[in-house]
Amino acid sequence: GETNFSVITADGCFYSFNVVYKDEPAWLSIEMEDWLRDNPEGGIAGDRMFVKLKELGGETPLVVNRIMYTLYKKNKRDFRHIGCKKYGIQTLLKGIYINNDLLYLHTSLRNSSDISFDIDYIRFKVVDKKVAKRTAMQENFIEPVRTYNRLVTVDGKATVRGIFVLPKLTLPDDKLLVVEVYEKGGARHQSFRIENTDLVAAKPISELHLK
Repeated sequence: GETNFSVITADGCFYSFNVVYKDEPAWLSIEMEDWLRDNPEGGIAGDRMFVKLKELGGETPLVVNRIMYTLYKKNKRDFRHIGCKKYGIQTLLKGIYINNDLLYLHTSLRNSSDISFDIDYIRFKVVDKKVAKRTAMQENFIEPVRTYNRLVTVDGKATVRGIFVLPKLTLPDDKLLVVEVYEKGGARHQSFRIENTDLVAAKPISELHLK
């Protein structure tokens, strides 16, 4: 008999395959990367389509990945006042960009010491400016929808950069976006604040000619 199935790859491409039963099939599995190289025009899978995801502001993963990659390669620094420096570690926010309801945060982490910095986790949260009155209920955690060059370890005397993609947000005057970087098995934690004025000053991707 004959049937069909669909595949959505990590970059948001949608493929539809027709399948015919055979006692001795030519393939038991298909490596999509190899198949695309050998069938650039679609071939047995028909036309290729791109899936737009709600979590990505209605954009395709392919476009989001391309934007992250280009921001990383350009390595511009638009901010010089946002970051944290202590314990021989310097964390910087180099820029904020906006495209289709997504914020792209370009970050840098420099280790000036000889001891490697192992990252346990990086956390984004909205908090009250009046931290003395802060409670757990007043913290709103925000999960990145995509990350480019996920930061794991910063060797001694080294610098690494990453791109974090967040759903668009603006803040009231009494709130801040706090970025926290925690060291695994250590105490050289980093933290810096982003004001609403910084968020609304995000540069449109279209102005940077990235697409």
